[in-house]
Amino acid sequence: MHDCAPSLDPRVPALLVKVGRYPQHHGAVGAARSLGRAGVPVYAMVEDRYTPTALSRYVTGRFVWPTSGLEQPGQLVAALVIIGRAIGVRSVAVATDDEAAVLLAEHAPRLSEHFLLPPVPRDLPRSLAGKAALYELCVRHGVPAPRTWAPADHGELLAVGREWGYPLVLKNRDPWTRLSDPAVPGTVLVRSEAELLARCPHEARAPLLVQEYLPERSCEDWITHLYCAADGAARVVFTGVKVRSWPPSAGVTTRARAVANPELAALAIRLCRRIGYSGVADLDWRLDLRDGRYKLLDFNPRTGAQFRLFESEGGVDVVRALHLDLSGRPIPVSRQVQPRSYAVGQLDLPSALVWAAREHRLPESFLPRRHTERAWLCRDDPVPALAEAVRFTGTVAGRLAAEWRRRARA
Repeated sequence: MHDCAPSLDPRVPALLVKVGRYPQHHGAVGAARSLGRAGVPVYAMVEDRYTPTALSRYVTGRFVWPTSGLEQPGQLVAALVIIGRAIGVRSVAVATDDEAAVLLAEHAPRLSEHFLLPPVPRDLPRSLAGKAALYELCVRHGVPAPRTWAPADHGELLAVGREWGYPLVLKNRDPWTRLSDPAVPGTVLVRSEAELLARCPHEARAPLLVQEYLPERSCEDWITHLYCAADGAARVVFTGVKVRSWPPSAGVTTRARAVANPELAALAIRLCRRIGYSGVADLDWRLDLRDGRYKLLDFNPRTGAQFRLFESEGGVDVVRALHLDLSGRPIPVSRQVQPRSYAVGQLDLPSALVWAAREHRLPESFLPRRHTERAWLCRDDPVPALAEAVRFTGTVAGRLAAEWRRRARA
């Protein structure tokens, strides 16, 4: 699914910026393909020369600079300055994770010599990526959100569970700590106090956040991707439905479809304007069918991994919109493409099988469909899919071996 691209400036390169180790990232591959197909030279920060992103035909240059999130911000900024000098001209910086978005915003004065950056308020990406601060922003600006609490200690954590009841959702409260010293491995659903104690037997080493669980059977998961210009106006807004995720109900999107939703688009636009947001954003919502309100779960102040779900009839996605705007070119206005869906095959299959085992029937969009953008497979850039297959097989084999050793010791 490669529609005609808008006229991007080939004299302005782009750099995919990341913090942390996640070499199997389909969002970065999607960004390289989207910009590369439009004639933009794409550079990428990679863990090694054989990551799927590094092997994309659309990546002009690779900077092998593995990071862990344990580095001091000054070290990361110094590395970006070196990369910027090596590229030689100011390039559009495309953040692929929350930490990169925070870093670019908080050190924009120094980095703007080498990179084109949206003029987002310095502290705003950190507040949006921080789950407790995001909830405060939602309350302040009248945006519905699940009840959220940041317990001060282990006793307060248990008290919240007893007062709210179970299930509960646990998340790492802040960016950076999720990489350097995570309290939980990601978004975690606990269904009882016993499960909570098994997950958090002692004081959490890092700040933890508790969020009200909105029942899956009485909710729908929705996505909003948008790009806001310097004046706070949303230049492109896309909405869609999340069909499945991995891990189920609390992980990355593995299957989604584009669905125009003017009500949700207006809600996202209003929030971004009120807080003065500028740049690419990926918002996760849950429509609570019990009260008919869209409730904001997450606001990711950067490119979402599944951003290629969305494209306008003029060939614009949020990454192309970012490049067009920061390079001084107009962003064509047109409707989002429908029907259109998105699939991350190697993760969607286990998610679909878990759903089928639970519901005793085939899930939605289980079989291949037309109009599907695939995260890895594509005819004009096949090598990243092969690299991902090798790495994914190795990851699965390693986990199975570790489980076998654990059981052998038991």
